[in-house]
Amino acid sequence: MHEDELRLLRAGRLLNAYEVLGAHVGAHNGSFGVRFATWAPQAGSVAVVGDFNDWDGRRHPMRELDGSGVWETFIGDIGPGAQ
Repeated sequence: MHEDELRLLRAGRLLNAYEVLGAHVGAHNGSFGVRFATWAPQAGSVAVVGDFNDWDGRRHPMRELDGSGVWETFIGDIGPGAQ
């Protein structure tokens, strides 16, 4: 997520939030996978869980972007159909 998108989200004016939050299939640094992003401003930690990691919240923690309340991560080698 870009800095200008974070600024607009904080102001409640990010009209295309669906394009940057949620799960999006694509490539990152040459790897195919899924980018996850969510807004959880009161969370102390956030993780992605699913069948690809045996529903284990310790395996794919997300990082918070600059204290914004937006958490993100990229998980390679998963795609559409993963739960």
